[in-house]
Amino acid sequence: MAIRNIREIGDPVLNKKCKEVNELTDRTRELIDDMFETMYDADGVGLAAPQVGILKRIVVIDVTGEDPILLINPVIMETSGEQRGYEGCLSVPGKNGIVTRPNYVKVKAYNEEMKPFELEGTELLARAICHELEHLDGHLYVERVEGELVNTADLVEQDEE
Repeated sequence: MAIRNIREIGDPVLNKKCKEVNELTDRTRELIDDMFETMYDADGVGLAAPQVGILKRIVVIDVTGEDPILLINPVIMETSGEQRGYEGCLSVPGKNGIVTRPNYVKVKAYNEEMKPFELEGTELLARAICHELEHLDGHLYVERVEGELVNTADLVEQDEE
């Protein structure tokens, strides 16, 4: 396993649509392992393959630090409700912005054995699923930000007051 470089806003790979995964090769398994290691190393809750420069429809998420989720070729099947809050991204370091997302999401994807499954998530998990899946279609959360991006450090100071 290895920690990969996270591509940052302005890198053209982040604006490209990813290709579906048709089979799980050893190289793809290595990519998945590296994505988890990279996400944890960066203290993230999610990471999509294009963020490490690979145009494949693969996402890793862990909103609890104890429950890693792998989504291969994910598709959102259903959403409901609404949540509004600050969101950040490993590809947009040091910045946050207010984004409105569904509060409930149901997604269909494939696991590490290329077996289909469905996953339901609410709150932070729903936000993370929506955020990461947008990366697979070449979009960043900054396209959805309501108002201005703010420095993460400014938000930390507000919380401490």
